[in-house]
Amino acid sequence: MASQMDSTFQINRENYDHYNPEDLAFKAKPGITEELVREISASKNEPNWMLEKRLEGYRKFREMNMPGWGPDLSKLDLDDLHYYIKPNAKDSATTWDEVPTDIKNTFEKLGIPEAERNSLAGVGAQYESQTVYHKLKEEWEKQGIIFTDCDEALKRYPDLMKKYFMTSCVPIGLHKFSALHAAVWSGGTFIYIPKDVKLKTPLQAYFRMNARKGGQFEHTLIIVDEGAECQYLEGCSAPTYTKNALHAGCVEIHVMKNARCRYSSIENWSSNTYNLNTKRAVVEENGIIEWVNGNLGSGVTMLYPASILKGDRSKSYFIGIAFAGKNQNQDTGAKIIHIGKNTSSTTVSKSISKDGGISSYRGLLSVKPSAKNAKASVNCDALMMDNISKSNTYPSMDIKTNTASVAHEATVGKISEEQIFYLMSRGLSEQDATQMIVSGFIEPIAKELPLEYAIEFNRLIQLEMENSIG
Repeated sequence: MASQMDSTFQINRENYDHYNPEDLAFKAKPGITEELVREISASKNEPNWMLEKRLEGYRKFREMNMPGWGPDLSKLDLDDLHYYIKPNAKDSATTWDEVPTDIKNTFEKLGIPEAERNSLAGVGAQYESQTVYHKLKEEWEKQGIIFTDCDEALKRYPDLMKKYFMTSCVPIGLHKFSALHAAVWSGGTFIYIPKDVKLKTPLQAYFRMNARKGGQFEHTLIIVDEGAECQYLEGCSAPTYTKNALHAGCVEIHVMKNARCRYSSIENWSSNTYNLNTKRAVVEENGIIEWVNGNLGSGVTMLYPASILKGDRSKSYFIGIAFAGKNQNQDTGAKIIHIGKNTSSTTVSKSISKDGGISSYRGLLSVKPSAKNAKASVNCDALMMDNISKSNTYPSMDIKTNTASVAHEATVGKISEEQIFYLMSRGLSEQDATQMIVSGFIEPIAKELPLEYAIEFNRLIQLEMENSIG
């Protein structure tokens, strides 16, 4: 498998660690103030109700404490970050020729325009706090699909934004970083799929941080109307600096009656990035939400996509993998809240730890009294590459009905010398043998991604594995 992937798709680490000299139209002073919140809103010419949301977020951010559990956040200096950075580029260009050369070259290195040409229904690209490119193919526009960024959606579809933006799915005061997001959000993705329209070709957005000590707070809002289907991919990356950066985006997904949404994400932030993201979906009757998540690269990740199974017979499928290398703490998992009758959920979480990295599964399974005959399965597998890495499991189950069927399984294993010896006896090097075992371990998530993204994900894991045998 390793040789096949090497010949099919090559990834140069420089593609991710490369950074451009800063060419900015605006860069806020470090720290967050009410004045900055008002300035962001005014610069975007937002309606008063959005300004009030931002100010509510700012007030709650100031009032709320930092999380007292999970990874250590003491080295994250929130007063040393730039919360709004606007590149010197046109908003939401519809041709790549309109994007400044240095920014366009960055996305070319990441393969975004090529993927758009070959396999996507539409692409959005965000650089710092601004969406620099956004386009949906005409054939899908004709079916009434809306695919734009949230800044533009606020101008063109204010009723939908007011109804769904940080209301029932992600409340502003959910936690300190959702409140911060509400205060300083910018850009992101807005998708509306009309009733009974089935979008089989994925939409994609790619979010890139470039500036030192930057923060990125994109907002993704997806509404899949009754009987509709949607596939959406998000990619993220940033260069490595000596100063910390923060990613605190927000994803809200509304899956209506008989609708289906698949959300796939590969987050490849740099080792100086704190990835404190919030993702939630509300699923109505007979609706289905599918999460496919890959997390690697960031120094600290706290990410727990949540499925709120509100409607009867609604379903959630979650599969995720986290990779923790040296000086990395990947604290990830899933939250499933069963509310409707006959709801079901399947959660598969995998992690790899090496060179002293820490990976943790932290999950919540909540079955409300109304969730009669709920079915839930949680499976956690951890693979440790050495004796100095760590793997933890923190499952929380709150079952309020005696008609529920719940299963939980957790395993932790190491790559055995016997496996390595056998593969080496077949002609593989120790490095290739190890990578082959790891590729088999991550296969369940890779096969859920479109082919080109599965290949990229495997290569990213290979890059993280390089020189791990010593």
